[in-house]
Amino acid sequence: MTGKLKALAGSSIVHVLFAFLAMGGWAFFANRMHPMPRPLIAGFVQGVLSGCLTLFLKSVVEALSRRFGSSTRLWAPPLIACLGSATILVVIHALSGTPEILKTIAVPLLVSSSYAAIYNYSISGGRPRSHEG
Repeated sequence: MTGKLKALAGSSIVHVLFAFLAMGGWAFFANRMHPMPRPLIAGFVQGVLSGCLTLFLKSVVEALSRRFGSSTRLWAPPLIACLGSATILVVIHALSGTPEILKTIAVPLLVSSSYAAIYNYSISGGRPRSHEG
């Protein structure tokens, strides 16, 4: 049973589905006071965005981390990833008519930014490296 659980926990599909359900559910909750179908649309849009961002965040942080040297490597990749995510979230929610954009994106952005920072720290070995190349 442990092997199956480990495989499930490492599955990209599981991560994407979890992001879709958790962050889509949050967006529905954040917009619950608005008339239907606004909360459903906000939940669906955020769920799709969170699923997609989950797939790409890791590789973006890895690619950016290789481009920076010294102490810049510790803060620049997660900051750039956070700003990119925030921009995408705001623009897509504005285009889809989400009523409570800031409330809707607050939790997903906090979670994705925290992940980006922790993951970047872990791949940098927790210390600045000199830039190769």
